[in-house]
Amino acid sequence: MNEYLPGLEGVPATQSNISAIDGEKGILAYRGYPIEQLAAHSTFEETSLLLLDGQLPTAEGLADFNSNLRRNSRVKYHIRDLMKTFPSSGHPMEMLQTSVASLGMFYLGNECLTGGDSCKDLDYIHNMTVKIIARMSSLVAMWQHIRSGYDPIEPRNDLGYAENFLYMLTGKEPDPLLARIMDVCLILHAEHTINASTFAVLVNASTLASPNSVIAAAIGALSGPLHGGANQKVLEMLAEIGSADKVEAYVDTKLKNKEVIWGMGHREYKTKDPRAVILQGLMNQLIEKRGGNVNPMFEVAKEVERVCEERLGQKGVYANVDFYSGILYSEMGIPADQFTAIFAIARSAGWLAHWREQLKDNRIFRPTQVYSGEPPRDYIDMDNR
Repeated sequence: MNEYLPGLEGVPATQSNISAIDGEKGILAYRGYPIEQLAAHSTFEETSLLLLDGQLPTAEGLADFNSNLRRNSRVKYHIRDLMKTFPSSGHPMEMLQTSVASLGMFYLGNECLTGGDSCKDLDYIHNMTVKIIARMSSLVAMWQHIRSGYDPIEPRNDLGYAENFLYMLTGKEPDPLLARIMDVCLILHAEHTINASTFAVLVNASTLASPNSVIAAAIGALSGPLHGGANQKVLEMLAEIGSADKVEAYVDTKLKNKEVIWGMGHREYKTKDPRAVILQGLMNQLIEKRGGNVNPMFEVAKEVERVCEERLGQKGVYANVDFYSGILYSEMGIPADQFTAIFAIARSAGWLAHWREQLKDNRIFRPTQVYSGEPPRDYIDMDNR
C-alpha cells in the first residue's frame, strides 16, 4: 500500500480484542461488555482486570487485585523529593510524564525486556501492570499538595481506588456519591481502541522499552489539546462564552471562522458519544443531590450542545467525552489543569492492556512513507552555491 492517508485514518495498526466501537450506533464495549453496563454495575478495579485479563474476575481474584493495588500505591521518598524540584507552575501532565518515566530508576525490574522470548514472563508483566496503575493516582494527588508547598497525603488501605484518590487529593474522605462519580469517570476513560496515545503505547512497546517508558510516551501523546487536553479547553471555552444567551453568536462565529468548538465531534462517533451521555447523567445526579443548584457553566454547556446539534448534527458532529467531563470535575472541586491527568490515571488500564497484548505477538513497528522530496542530485561545493 503506497497511498498516504493523513493521520493514518482508517488504516488498521493492530489486531486487538480489548475494546470495540460502533460509531454509527454510538456503541462502546470493553471485551464485549457495553460501557453502559460497566458504568452501572462495575468498579474501576474490576473493569481494569477485565481489560487486562479478558474476563470479569472472580471475587477472590478481584480482592487480590485490590490488595495489590493498595500495597503498591505508596511511592518512594526519592520520587517525592524529585517532584519537589519541579516548578510549582508546571502542568500536572508534564509532572506525570516525568515522574512515571523516572519510576524505573527507583524501582528495578525492567531487565527482563531484553529479547524476543523475555516478554513472556507473565509474573513480571502482571506485577508491572499493578504497580503502574497503583502509582498513577498517587502521583497526581501528590502533585496537588507538593506544588502548593505541602507534603502529600499518604494513601489508605481501607479505601477503594477512586475513593482513595479523592482522599489523597483533598485530605478528606469523600462523599459516597462523589466517590462513585469518580469511579464511573475512571471506567469511562479506561479504554478506547487505538487512539493516539494507545498507538504510542504500541510503537514503544514494540521496541521492548520498559513499561514505565511506554506509559510516559502515552502520557505525552494524551497531553495534547486534540486528545486528552480537550476537557480543560471545554471549560475555558464555556467560561469565555459566559452565559447561555451568548452561545448562538459564539458558535456561529466559530463555524464561520472554521475554528474548533471544543468537546464537539469525534473521529469514530457519528452520534453522541455514549460516554458523554453517561457523564451528563452523572452531572444531573450531582445537581439533584445538591438540591437543584446548577453551575451556570452546565447551562451554557447544554445550550452549546443544543446549538451544535442543530448546526452540525447532520454532519455527524455531536458531544464527545470531553464535553461534560470537565464540568463534572469542576463541580467536584478538582482544578482544571488536573482534568487530563485524571484521564491518564484511568487510561493507564487500557494502555497496559494494549502493552500486554503487543508483547504476546510482538513485531517492531516500522511503517513506510511516501517520499515527496527532491530527486537524486549532486552535492554542491560551498563556493558554487
